[in-house]
Amino acid sequence: MSRNTDDNNEGLNALKEEMNKKIREQKILVDELSNLKKGRRVYTQQRNSNIFFLADKGQTLSSCKKEMDVMKKDLQDI
Repeated sequence: MSRNTDDNNEGLNALKEEMNKKIREQKILVDELSNLKKGRRVYTQQRNSNIFFLADKGQTLSSCKKEMDVMKKDLQDI
């Protein structure tokens, strides 16, 4: 029974590590968007595709911040 618990803890730690990595990536994305010069263009990638579309910088930054907040909350819930 202790082996099963160890496996669960190992899996949980791997999940937390992966989530922390994604949060760091998201933080870098938010920082990069925040520091763009005025007038710079921002493109977003369409899901499951290699096609990019011109996007509004403010809306993109806002959605990235929201996504990061959700990730942080999910990590705390684990």
